[in-house]
Amino acid sequence: MACEGTDTPPSEKTQWKELLEAVSVLQWVLTFLFLGLSCTILSIFLMFTSLWPLSALSFMWLVMDWHTPEKGGRGTMFVRKWKVWEHFRDFFPIKLKKTAELSPSKNYILGCHPHGIMSAGAFSCFSTESCGFTELYPGMRSRLAILAGLFRIPLLREYIMCAGLYPVSKASLTHLLSKSGKGNAVVIIIGGAAESLASSPGANTVVIKQRKGFVKVALEFGADLVPVYSFGENELFQQVIFTEGSIGRKLQDLFKKVMGFAPCLFVGEKFAFLPYRRPVTTVVGSPISVPKCMSPTDDEVDHYHKLYMEGLTKLFHEHKVSCGLSENHKLLLI
Repeated sequence: MACEGTDTPPSEKTQWKELLEAVSVLQWVLTFLFLGLSCTILSIFLMFTSLWPLSALSFMWLVMDWHTPEKGGRGTMFVRKWKVWEHFRDFFPIKLKKTAELSPSKNYILGCHPHGIMSAGAFSCFSTESCGFTELYPGMRSRLAILAGLFRIPLLREYIMCAGLYPVSKASLTHLLSKSGKGNAVVIIIGGAAESLASSPGANTVVIKQRKGFVKVALEFGADLVPVYSFGENELFQQVIFTEGSIGRKLQDLFKKVMGFAPCLFVGEKFAFLPYRRPVTTVVGSPISVPKCMSPTDDEVDHYHKLYMEGLTKLFHEHKVSCGLSENHKLLLI
């Protein structure tokens, strides 16, 4: 079952519609790349001008409001339903495909793969209403968790909290899975920065073998695990891939270690920043039942981690052909 959406075939789109789509995607890309840096520079710059009280108040508010992102944030349906996200969806287009029911009487951790360069599929499907998540899964609330450090940047944190994003930290996950009732689908892009470095057209590489923290959290709170794969995510940008051991790769790894994310060298279809117009289909798999275990052993974590990887592999091979890949495409788990 897929979200029908309202996307228009490319041949039937007007120039005005195509422009709206391009602008909506461009603002998202520029926000992804530069808003955090711009907010940081602006806050520091204002400290040395006559407007320094504004910057001082901003930092005071940051300290006073420090724990809000980890206690549910300030997400609003108003931002999730912005019309701009529908144009964003139609640019590619992005679709959400349902394969099984999710019960609103339970909580879930959805592991989304691959990261790609900017995780357009995950953002559109789980941080906005453009792909119809609440219609496909009545009673469920999707919660997309992202890099926790972004919530320490003045101004930016307010915007991403309004967009319904959450830090991927233990405190945040604990709140979402134990203090926000039932019906929460917490979405984690498991591969993170390491997986983004493997993103390139034709690649289906998932960084998962040593990523077991999400399984441990699922066991601690009895949240079922759900594999998710965004077919087409790696097709949106061309990336310069540095070989292991090269100077370029060493610099990327160092930056990732210090900052928490990796600087990818990529180009898109137009103006370098606009991604290619490639369809992205985000397929949500079947839940893997997980018992509640306050202090899971390593063997228990390994067992459910293995089940998760098997579920992800099965999901990929069952839907790869219908989502635009050939039968001989393989999923590489590293």
